[in-house]
Amino acid sequence: MSAETKSSLAYIGTYTGAKSKGIYVARFDSESGKLSHPELAVETKNPTFLALHPNGSVLYAVVEMDNFQGMKTGAVSAFSIDRKSGKLGLLNQKPSGGGGPCHLSIDKTGKCILVANYGSGHFAALPVGADNRLSAPRQLIRFDGSSTNRERQTGPHAHFINFDPSNNFALGCDLGLDKVFVWKVEPMYPDWGGLKLECSYPIKPGSGPRHLAFHPNGRVVYLINEMAATITVLAYDSDKPALNELQTISTLPEKFEGFKSGAEIQVHPSGKFVYGSNRGHNSIAVFAVDEKSGKLTHVEHQSTQGKTPRHFAIDPTGKWLLAENQDSDNIVIFRIDQETGKLSPTGEKVEVGAPVCIQFVPESAQ
Repeated sequence: MSAETKSSLAYIGTYTGAKSKGIYVARFDSESGKLSHPELAVETKNPTFLALHPNGSVLYAVVEMDNFQGMKTGAVSAFSIDRKSGKLGLLNQKPSGGGGPCHLSIDKTGKCILVANYGSGHFAALPVGADNRLSAPRQLIRFDGSSTNRERQTGPHAHFINFDPSNNFALGCDLGLDKVFVWKVEPMYPDWGGLKLECSYPIKPGSGPRHLAFHPNGRVVYLINEMAATITVLAYDSDKPALNELQTISTLPEKFEGFKSGAEIQVHPSGKFVYGSNRGHNSIAVFAVDEKSGKLTHVEHQSTQGKTPRHFAIDPTGKWLLAENQDSDNIVIFRIDQETGKLSPTGEKVEVGAPVCIQFVPESAQ
């Protein structure tokens, strides 16, 4: 792949099987909104969620499984990025600290990876060395308990963990317990201080908190609830720290009665819009953000033109939204109206097996 101005490499995490063999790479042109045909960047099992090192040269991926090297755990992989070819080279793999890892993030200093292990309910912290390689989990956290849904909430199910904008705290979502946890992040080096629990915030029973995203101002958090198909708007005070509910709003049309399952949530880089995906309804819900309060007003629902949009990505320019339809094996591209937030299908789509996550990487070195 040749480097072009305003062009990014788009790495695509997948569930592997008949139509996918690992992580794929394509080139995305932010001027035209075109995505090239995805090519296999590296063969690896179930690399469902991806995270980029702050230096832009290493990609990390969960390995969504329950058995790794004879242990009851999934794994996390570190890959070097070859910008010229787009290919990935395995640096190393380490256990994820629990079964069924589904989400990971890296702190702004590039020294710590946090992982949410859905199957076993563990949150885990893995140190990252100066050579960008992973160390084994240094800390495992699991909360006992249950919630109201006896089919899905009989125990903890860690679904998301990420650092707040200050990099001083981490927030985690547990779908099984209907809680959001906030930890103080103690320095990783020279001595591991660990994640120290500051507070846990209960979400309405049966909601199933899944993913969250911060407003650019750092004072508002948008939480998408998988089971309730709602977004909870939370005021965030990083000084205490504390969360307080401002609003809960449905991601679905008022009269929709089919299968509901909220999935991904993203805030537009401008802070003016919030987007949430609906599996079952197969749509992106678009909301306008009130500048003062952070509360949401519904704008529209846009079909993703496929089945099961588990994830979607907004490109770095904020001009385009790429919806990944896991069960129809395609990625569909939409133009974002910068004034209204509305989505318009461009007619551009590419085929790739069971896409789950997109991570943009600048084609030129930072």
